[in-house]
Amino acid sequence: MRDPLGRLFPGLPHGVRVVLDWFLTIAGAVLIVLALKAWIVNPYRIPSSSMEPTLHCARPAPGCEARYSDRVLANRFIYHFRNPHRGEIIVFETPPLARVRCGAGGTFVKRLIGLPGERIAERDGIVYIDDVRLNEPYIQPQRRDHDPPRSWVVPKGNYFFMGDNRSQSCDSRCGDRCHGRTSSARCFFVYWPPNRISFK
Repeated sequence: MRDPLGRLFPGLPHGVRVVLDWFLTIAGAVLIVLALKAWIVNPYRIPSSSMEPTLHCARPAPGCEARYSDRVLANRFIYHFRNPHRGEIIVFETPPLARVRCGAGGTFVKRLIGLPGERIAERDGIVYIDDVRLNEPYIQPQRRDHDPPRSWVVPKGNYFFMGDNRSQSCDSRCGDRCHGRTSSARCFFVYWPPNRISFK
């Protein structure tokens, strides 16, 4: 029985069919990987200490606690089917003003705190949503910041993000144009290093 290429191109020499078969197999595998990264799941490396100790970055970068940066998988299609939920860790494109004020580009990895239309306030390191204190068991007391009281109203179509390492995180608190407009992917799994493997 001939292979599929042999049936399609019976005049091709066997050696050419073998090379063409390998080429199509490799090209198909690459396209599948690219499609998965673009639409399904994408890996990310944690670049800074803004999410410590929930997600580690690597020493000797300032504030980092680990030898190796955490590598996470993020679900890229979930928000096509539902809205983001408060408390989820999300990868999103760095807002324009944050690029300037934070000196960072590419993507941010932060926790979703405020939803469109909500009033967010921070007093003595405690976050309030529409004057109701937000329960945040993932925040260590020593990592809260103690800046003067501040408040923000999340614009329609935007989200308010903060890092878990509040005193070291450049996030939506840097101004109105620092809010995340689009949620690109939800972090759900740490796959590296091995001792950090866990669902988030």
